[in-house]
Amino acid sequence: MGAMLILASSSTTRKALLDKAGLPFTAVPAALDERAIEAEAVAAGADGRDVALLLARHKAEAVSNSYPGRLVIGADQTLSLGLELLHKPGSREEAVEQLERLRAKTHRLHAAVTLVRDGILLWSDVQTAELTMRDFSPEERDAVLALEGDSILSSVGGYRLEGPSIRLFETVSGDYFTILGLPLLPLLAALRDLAPDILQQGNAL
Repeated sequence: MGAMLILASSSTTRKALLDKAGLPFTAVPAALDERAIEAEAVAAGADGRDVALLLARHKAEAVSNSYPGRLVIGADQTLSLGLELLHKPGSREEAVEQLERLRAKTHRLHAAVTLVRDGILLWSDVQTAELTMRDFSPEERDAVLALEGDSILSSVGGYRLEGPSIRLFETVSGDYFTILGLPLLPLLAALRDLAPDILQQGNAL
């Protein structure tokens, strides 16, 4: 029997986390206009945590509609710098700009995860991590960006805590999986309650 679990994401990091946890799953990215959904939510007063949870739910629901009976994981992450939300940089220049805005400041990463079946939300959770960057020099910044290469273009804020970007940080407070964009421990706890049979299967081929 094929994997019963679907990850509504194309994120290589989230796929790697589920794979290393031994979960049987297939990845099906959701087709959404995330920025439009975010803009409407922010206009209605939503903060970073609200937006992450809303997007995670929308992703799971969108994929669930095409896979009746299957359990779908939706996940999303937002970066809050005060009241402002930052997104993935579109170029190295944008990454430089984002890092300069984060330099010597504290920002928050909000990671949300949901479980949906047949379009019905069964469970959701959102976790927050707090990170403070050093007052790094332009030379330090550029050295890290050179080591990271294009990988930073797929990371909100223009950095990867699991890579050379760690050099730019002063303190980090929060769950590691939350920082990577998927609150894995709460998700595993939910699966034990809602779908224990999935945890008894091997990795999807």
